[in-house]
Amino acid sequence: MTLISRRHTLAAAAAGLVSSTAGAQAPAPSGSTPIRGKDGADILGPTNPARQAEEPFTTRPPKTDHGTMPNLKWSFTDSHMRLEEGGWARQTTTRELPISTAMAGVNMRLKAGVAREMHWHKEAEWSYMLKGRARITAVDQDGRTFVDDVGEGDLWYFPSGIPHSIQGLESDVDGCEFLLVFDDGHFSEDSTFLITDWLAHTPRDVLAKNFGVPESALAGLPSTEKYIFPAPMPGPLAGDRTGGAGPIPESFSHRMLAQEPTRTKSGSVRITDSRIFPASKTIAAALVELEPGGMRELHWHPNGDEWQYYLSGQGRMTVFGSESKARTFDYQAGDVGYVPFAMGHYIENTGATPLRFLELFRSPTYADVSLNQWMALTPHALVRAHLNVDESVLAGLPVKKTPVVPG
Repeated sequence: MTLISRRHTLAAAAAGLVSSTAGAQAPAPSGSTPIRGKDGADILGPTNPARQAEEPFTTRPPKTDHGTMPNLKWSFTDSHMRLEEGGWARQTTTRELPISTAMAGVNMRLKAGVAREMHWHKEAEWSYMLKGRARITAVDQDGRTFVDDVGEGDLWYFPSGIPHSIQGLESDVDGCEFLLVFDDGHFSEDSTFLITDWLAHTPRDVLAKNFGVPESALAGLPSTEKYIFPAPMPGPLAGDRTGGAGPIPESFSHRMLAQEPTRTKSGSVRITDSRIFPASKTIAAALVELEPGGMRELHWHPNGDEWQYYLSGQGRMTVFGSESKARTFDYQAGDVGYVPFAMGHYIENTGATPLRFLELFRSPTYADVSLNQWMALTPHALVRAHLNVDESVLAGLPVKKTPVVPG
C-alpha cells in the first residue's frame, strides 16, 4: 500500500467513524420518546437519554395532562454542594424551586464528631434523620435546656429564634445525614445566625466587657465563621445535660418510626403533627410507604401547600390545578416535590421496590380531603348526575379514608 492510498483509507475510515457517531446518537430508552399513539414524534436534535429515562411521564405525558403548570419538582442532585471539613450541605429553596414559597429544605451530612456550629434561625427548623446518629442541644429563652441523641427515623423541631447545635456521633455510617425543613421558602442556609460569625464582628473590648474577662483571654477567637467543623466527640448523654432552669417542657425530638401507622395491604402512613409532637407548632408531616403498584389516593389538603421529599423508590404524581390544568411528574430518591395549596393529586409507586416519601405542611396540624370519601358521603343520586356512573361504582367507595389504595 502506498503512503497516499494508506492515508486515503485511514481518512475514509475516520470519516465513517465520525459519521456513525455523529448520526447514531444513543437511542432513547424505551418509553422515553415523546410519542403517544399518533401524537408526537421522535426527537431529531440533541437529547439526554439518561435524563429522559428518569422523566418518562415528562417526556411522554398522559393524554390527561393539559395547560401550563409551574415546575413542581427539584432534585437535590442539582443543588449546589457546600463542602466543609468533615461534612457538606445543599439546599432547595425558592431560588431552586420558585413555586416552593411555603417551605425550604436542606440536606446535610456530618461525620462523627463534626459539628454544625451553635446557631439560630429566623425560621423554625424541622428535621428527619436519614442515616446515622447525632446529638442535638438547645436552650430556650427561659434558660431551660434540651439535649438528646437521635437516630434514623427520628425527628426534631427547634422553634424560630431558639439557639441549638447538631453533632455527628459514632455510627455504622460514620456520623449522620439528615433533612432539614424550614417554614419559609425564602430561607437560606447561608444566612443563619452563627455564634462564631457574631463574635468575629463584635469589638473585642465589648466582648471582654460582656464576658467579664480581659481582652487577652479572647485572643483565640476565630476571625471567620466555622459553620461545619470537627470538634471533640461528646461524652455520655447524661454528662451533657447541664441543668439550667430545668428541662424544656415540650421535647424538641420525637421517634416517628415508633408510631403505629395506618396500614392497608398496599402501604402505610404515619402522621406526626402538634397533636403527637407538641413542640412542632408550625410544621406537620406524614411518612408514606407504598408497595409496588400502590397509590396514595386522590386527595387534596385544605390547610396549606405540600412539600415532599422522596426517600426511596420511584413514583409519579399528577397535580390538578383547576382551569383544565394538570401535569404529571416523575420522582425518585433525593427529589423534592411540591403541591400548591388545595390542588388535587395522587402519588403512585411506579417501581419494583417500595416507595417512601415525606409530606410536610406549614401548619400545626395535618389535614387532607379524600375524593373517595367525599363521593361516598354525598347523596349518590347527585354524584351520579355529575359523573354518569352506575351506583355499583359509588357503592364500593369507602366511607372512611383509605389513604393508600392497591394497584
